[in-house]
Amino acid sequence: MPTKSMPGVSMVNQDPSRHMERREPITSETRFLQVDGGHIAYDDTGGDGPLILAIPGMGDLRSEYRLLRPILQNAGYRVVTMDVRGFGETSAQWSDYSAHAVGRDALALIEHLKAGHAVILGNSFASGSALWAAHHEPTQVSCVVLLGPIVRDLKMSWFAMLALQIGFAGPWRVWFWVTYWNSLFPNRKPADQRQIQIAIMENLREPGRMAALRTMIGLSKADTAALISRSRIPALVVMGTRDPDFPDAEAEAQWLATQLHADSLIIAGAGHYPHTEMPERVAPELLLFIARIQG
Repeated sequence: MPTKSMPGVSMVNQDPSRHMERREPITSETRFLQVDGGHIAYDDTGGDGPLILAIPGMGDLRSEYRLLRPILQNAGYRVVTMDVRGFGETSAQWSDYSAHAVGRDALALIEHLKAGHAVILGNSFASGSALWAAHHEPTQVSCVVLLGPIVRDLKMSWFAMLALQIGFAGPWRVWFWVTYWNSLFPNRKPADQRQIQIAIMENLREPGRMAALRTMIGLSKADTAALISRSRIPALVVMGTRDPDFPDAEAEAQWLATQLHADSLIIAGAGHYPHTEMPERVAPELLLFIARIQG
């Protein structure tokens, strides 16, 4: 289903079946944007298609979108992925690691790229960043896609809280985090999972990055939760039924979709990274959603 062309960009063919098998190689040259307090690392597929900005979750790298990105590019989009504050090639030390602050970084990057309205993809805590960005500058954001979103404070059992405290207390803290990260893919792990796991471990061993992660984990999401009822941006909520971060992931998706008056997509068997674990299930629905909003 082709969409209408947007001002200043080319028309995009939105038939998802055309883009699932073709995988054109994409170079990943790191670029940097200086903002107040540090620099943001990102990569850019280029082109004159509509802009999709993808934001990874805390403790992860922008390579999180490596399987989804070529599908979106083959569909005609300009895809930009960024490393969030504290991780990847973005500066490690900041005075503010909140979802709100990362949302401001996303807006600064969109403005810098001068590519018109953007679609923002946000995973986990970065779903809140997508909502904040759209709330602050609705003229710059056409819609958001929330992947495994954590946008409110979740209740933790005493056992889970104790395990978290012990896990971050000693020299095993990096191993603890990547072991937990690996558990978020309960159905199937990508072929390059081990390489990505090693890259995350090496990144977290750099000065300041583990401290950033501990700070982020301790932040309340009450401000983002309060924003939900005021959000007016078109949204798609994507959740895996086996997401270990939720006692009932489907119920969480339904709650959030209802609050946002949003669409929802439930991926049976997927965990916290449905777009990485099952990109062939997520990408077609994501493309159709974007086409409907932009068209």
